Amino acid sequence: MPSSEGLTTTQKMNSPVAPKAKKGIIKKIMIYLLVLIVVLGIGISMLINLHPVFGGNPSNEQKEVYRTFNNYDNGKFVYQASTKINTSAARSSSTFKDSNSGGKERKPAVQLPVSEIDWTKINSKEDSLTWFGHSAFLLSIDHKKILIDPMLGPIASPVSFVGPKRYSEDLLDMIEEMPPIDAVLITHDHYDHLDYQSIKRLKSKVGHFFVPYGVSNHLIGWGVAKENITELNWWDETDFQGLTVALTPSKHFSGRGLFNRNTTLWGGWVILGKQTRFYTSGDGGYDGHFKEIGEKYGPFDITLIEGGQYDKRWAWAHMFPEESVQANIDVKGKNMMLMHWGAFTLANHGWTEPMERALEAANKNNVNLIAPQIGETVQLDGRLSIPVSTWWK
Repeated sequence: MPSSEGLTTTQKMNSPVAPKAKKGIIKKIMIYLLVLIVVLGIGISMLINLHPVFGGNPSNEQKEVYRTFNNYDNGKFVYQASTKINTSAARSSSTFKDSNSGGKERKPAVQLPVSEIDWTKINSKEDSLTWFGHSAFLLSIDHKKILIDPMLGPIASPVSFVGPKRYSEDLLDMIEEMPPIDAVLITHDHYDHLDYQSIKRLKSKVGHFFVPYGVSNHLIGWGVAKENITELNWWDETDFQGLTVALTPSKHFSGRGLFNRNTTLWGGWVILGKQTRFYTSGDGGYDGHFKEIGEKYGPFDITLIEGGQYDKRWAWAHMFPEESVQANIDVKGKNMMLMHWGAFTLANHGWTEPMERALEAANKNNVNLIAPQIGETVQLDGRLSIPVSTWWK
């Protein structure tokens, strides 16, 4: 009988000892993989907890306050419609589609141009509105400058190497040209609305921040003084230098990390000036809160309604364009702009499809839908019959 030293590799593997050796090797590999997963998990957790871009979390003291709210349950903010509504009514238009264009032309073939910013018009005595793409706007009202969801950075993501990239050049350098900003209003803390880079560059020229409850933790972590932040709950109102500012409900969600979903509030904003009654919906699905907002604060001279990142899989959290038009009708908007489009691809439909569908629905419902170019300033002087140029084509 030959000794083990004379066996070939194949014979060794086929010997009675081989299965035990194999099991040992597999066990070691599994242990190494488990250790690697644990290390990666610890690393990701440390990154989320330590890197400022992810923001902060509410303290125990804040949570105690939140527990007294009707829209807070079991450690999370929740949407509770007080008015039951048949949401299919907003989808009854023959133009409504259950599906979308299936990913065709999901982003522009070339970089989108940005109109030259007309600072003279913005700084004039007239109320005006300037769109920076997606949901970022500069509102001039009663000689005050109000920035809404000023996401001006290049990518809607916590990291620079992955995430939705802006269709145009980033607008961060434009911040240096801006006049002093009286207030910034944030609708919620998602990356396509609350941008770390934008806030870091803006904070020195902003007088005050208005945010939903919990969002202040992000701003304070980024160097904004606590005394320069006002937090509101749904239907809360405050006076700001003669303007009435109110946070309104929306059917959405929040969160910047893996483990803090809905720990901060979200919503839309009402701003009432001497000449202009303004409303922005923030993100959210269609529901009965729009009629409630219209009854309490409408009519509005101009509304900004979300409707550019939709899918039947998340129809509860984002509106289809036809629903956006119906939401404008519900809140009693005299003039409407579609927002949440024109900057980032977040859904599986053509990038121009939201505007084209909204225009068709607006025409059928006799809604005055305006569509200025990115960077263009529209004067809010009661004559908002701007011809739609279909610049996106």
